[in-house]
Amino acid sequence: MNVAVAKTGNGRAVSDLFASAEGRLAGSPSVIAVRREAFETYERLGLPHRRIEEWKYTDLRALVGEVPPLAAAPDAAALKRAADAVKTHAIVGARKLVLVDGVFAADLSDVKALASEVSFKTLREALEKDSGLLTTAATDAVIALNAAMATDGVVLSIADGTQLSAPIQIIHIATAASASGFTRSQVAIGKGARATIVESFVAAGAKAYQVNDALIVTVGDDADVAHIRLMDDAPDAVNVSSHFVTIGANVKFNFFNMTTGAAVSRLQGFITLAGEGSELSANGVNLLQKTEHGDTTLVVDHAVPNCVSREVFRAVIDDRAHSVFQGRIIVRPDAQKTDGKMMTRALLLSDEAEADNKPELEIFADDVSCGHGATAGALDDSLLFYLKARGLPEKQAQALLIQAFVGEAIEQIADDGLREHVIGIAERWLERRS
Repeated sequence: MNVAVAKTGNGRAVSDLFASAEGRLAGSPSVIAVRREAFETYERLGLPHRRIEEWKYTDLRALVGEVPPLAAAPDAAALKRAADAVKTHAIVGARKLVLVDGVFAADLSDVKALASEVSFKTLREALEKDSGLLTTAATDAVIALNAAMATDGVVLSIADGTQLSAPIQIIHIATAASASGFTRSQVAIGKGARATIVESFVAAGAKAYQVNDALIVTVGDDADVAHIRLMDDAPDAVNVSSHFVTIGANVKFNFFNMTTGAAVSRLQGFITLAGEGSELSANGVNLLQKTEHGDTTLVVDHAVPNCVSREVFRAVIDDRAHSVFQGRIIVRPDAQKTDGKMMTRALLLSDEAEADNKPELEIFADDVSCGHGATAGALDDSLLFYLKARGLPEKQAQALLIQAFVGEAIEQIADDGLREHVIGIAERWLERRS
């Protein structure tokens, strides 16, 4: 099989994945030069490993080992499978933007319905003039590889004062087996705007594929934004996603992530509170089973005074699965009156389940209120006994307790319809383990 082998500690060379895909990568000559430089960074660093502190618990060299070739552009058969997946995973009432194997699928998307409220273009179109979308403040080997290889994505601009009439759902669909998809998108939300963005990652018959996605979000002053991410990839897939969010003043930003699939997954988020008076609510749930590995790594940077952040994350881990949560709150010297709290809890359903929780505070100001906590444990035997004594089978009793456990995070989703949609995903996961 044609794969790009990850560089290991003994210096084994990386195959020329970039050269084999260069003809399919959009961009002017200056953009291609930026891509080539990014790939050289990836070649130099190789896949992240446990000797890198931020990747200590998610050693991609050990867990993944190789990067498959770029997925081919979807043909008619792939688009038909993707259309069936859209019917299954589309949220009722949402405006859809669909990416199939890393390529925007206009015929499956609601571009015309969005036109009256949102300015839209594809990443391929944007990169014909500007390489800025390939540059981010934070970088590592995975982010560099994404900048080098991103084939497509969506670029959205929501004007000042716009109140979206429906959520926007970006659906990533994998149809190609043993292949990689690289996507990069940008969402710019204007001052005083109100928007809900949903990302969904799903498979349409594909196996053993890899996803490397990046999302860049900028939020103008006085905006109200909800961002929901639902990762339900195939059981043997790999999904590594990087988010970069910059929040203006007096903003309400509500983020939620749920992971219910993929053999290996990592969401790394870099959120900067860059304007005073803003409130961030970041929440998530990992539902893992078998040998799945799910990593949530979040850095919240309080760069200015008078902002509030709250993080609530829950993990339910069955069989020999492994959940990782790394959360860091940074309070800059000028960020006085910061109020930042972070709490992560893990529920272990078997003796072989594993949870690593690593909350951190980096505080460089003196007038702040910050705290963090982390717990891990099993289901309460007394509560299980109580429910079973009233006639409930053990699995059903466990399901009720698990639903209550993850409920605190899910309840942070303000939209009733979206909250019920997420609850439905959790219930289906519970049914699969019964």
